[in-house]
Amino acid sequence: MSASLDISYDGAVARITLSRPDVRNAFNDEVIAELTQAFRELGHAAEVRAVVLAATGPAFCAGADLNWMRRMADYSRDENLADAAALAEMLRAIYECSKPTIARIQGDVYAGGMGLVAACDMAVSVETAHFCLSEVKLGLFPATISPYVIRAMGARAAHRYFLTAERFDAKEAHRIGFVHEVVSADQLDAKVAELTSALTSASPNAVRSCKNLLQDVAGRDIDATLIARTVEGIADIRSSREGREGVQSFLQKRKPFWLD
Repeated sequence: MSASLDISYDGAVARITLSRPDVRNAFNDEVIAELTQAFRELGHAAEVRAVVLAATGPAFCAGADLNWMRRMADYSRDENLADAAALAEMLRAIYECSKPTIARIQGDVYAGGMGLVAACDMAVSVETAHFCLSEVKLGLFPATISPYVIRAMGARAAHRYFLTAERFDAKEAHRIGFVHEVVSADQLDAKVAELTSALTSASPNAVRSCKNLLQDVAGRDIDATLIARTVEGIADIRSSREGREGVQSFLQKRKPFWLD
C-alpha cells in the first residue's frame, strides 16, 4: 500500500503491518491517513473476517514521529485542532472497524502507540515488551487516546500511568487488562493464529453484531432503554439468516454454511 504500511492476507485474515522500523514505527500525518483508510476498507471487505495490526523492528509503535512533532511545534491552535481530529478519526476507524481486530505486539509501545493497541479488540504481547504513557514528561497529556486506553486498562490503572508516565512491562500490562495474552517471541504468531482461528470459525454476522453490542453496552447504566435494546438485539439476530442456520446446524449436528 505504501512505504509505511504493508497489507497482506492469509485466507480471511488481513494483516496491516507498520513498516517504519527506523523510526520505531512512530506515526505522522501520512501514516494516520493510511491507517484510517486501511481499516475502513478492510472493514467493508466481504472476504475479510479479522484484521491483525502488527509491526516490524524492535518497537511496535513509539507514538508520534519526531519530525512531525517538530512541525507541530509551530502549528496554530486551528492547525492543532485539525491535526488532533485526524488522529481521533484514525482511532475511531480502528475501534469501530466492523471486523474483529487484534494487536500483535512484538516490541515496545509508547504514547500514541498505546492508543493503537487500546483501539483494537484484543492484544497479544511478547513478554519483553514495555509500555509507557509518556506524554506528561513532554508537557502534554494523552487526551485523544484516553477514551480507548481508559477502557482498556481501567480508570484506576490509568490514574497511575497517565500521571506518572512510568514505564511498565508486559506482565503488568496483562495484570491491568491492557493486553490479553503475554507470550514468548516464538509463540507470538501461534497465539495470534489461535485467536484468528476462533474468530473466523464464528458466524460473521454474529461477530459483527457482537462488536456493536459491546460498544453499546460497556459502561452504560443498566436502565430500561439499555434492556430494551438488548431484547431487540437478540430477537433480531435469532430471526436472521445466520442466526437460524447456527441454531439448526447445532441441533442437526452439522457444520453451519459459513464453515463450508
